[in-house]
Amino acid sequence: MSKELNNKNPKEIARCSECDREVDHYYTFLTPSNEKRVVCWQCQMREEKGFNAKRSFRRQSRRGFIPR
Repeated sequence: MSKELNNKNPKEIARCSECDREVDHYYTFLTPSNEKRVVCWQCQMREEKGFNAKRSFRRQSRRGFIPR
């Protein structure tokens, strides 16, 4: 018995307009000038949280160092 994928037509790989990575999980938006804008899931979630720190950001106070 063959196992079928839920998504029979997977999206093609596109380049994110925010982080410039090639991704296969993305949102496509239309700008007011009718241009396509591709944003990957990670960039969209980062924007929705309002948190624009780099991915390797860690709070130093959790390791015992409190910056002053």
